[in-house]
Amino acid sequence: MQLDKVVSYHKALADPTRIKLLILLANGELKGQDLAEKLSVTPATITHHATKLREASLINERRDKNTIYFSLNDYFIKSNATATENLIYRNANVNALKETEILQEDYKQMKETVIKNFITANGKLKNLPVQLKKKLIVLEHLVTNLDMGRKYTEKEINEFIKNFHEDFATIRREFIMHQFMFRENQIYELNPQEMWAKWETLS
Repeated sequence: MQLDKVVSYHKALADPTRIKLLILLANGELKGQDLAEKLSVTPATITHHATKLREASLINERRDKNTIYFSLNDYFIKSNATATENLIYRNANVNALKETEILQEDYKQMKETVIKNFITANGKLKNLPVQLKKKLIVLEHLVTNLDMGRKYTEKEINEFIKNFHEDFATIRREFIMHQFMFRENQIYELNPQEMWAKWETLS
């Protein structure tokens, strides 16, 4: 239903300049001017390509006065590559899935423990966990209360989050950062579960 969203992610990579930009950033953070010089393009060109990469969560950027620095978002580069592979091969190896049944039981127990520790008896979020794995478990728990395929306004998402915690801006941003949801023209919609950041793959 939302396969085009997966395609959009890969379109961000479908440009030689963007690939070269990512290769340069693999060595560490660089400012836009340095990237322009190394790639022999204008700063405006770097800004254009960086915007596409940032929208796909492939890079991070920070501003220091009038200078913008770029760095790789290693987690999402790797997790999205894995999500694509899983989406393609999800029905190809039934035996491999059966071998994970024992692990699934462990995951279930871990998830139940985290939810018990961070969600009150009346369903309120005590606080957002700092540890990434626990944070992803809590975020996943929250978004499963949304309807797949439904389009939400920002106000609707804010009101939904307020049912669990008052800091709706932070949690709304976390939904986007970890690819549980995508936003387009101030409209929010759940991503396919294959694109969600997977806490099960974290150590």
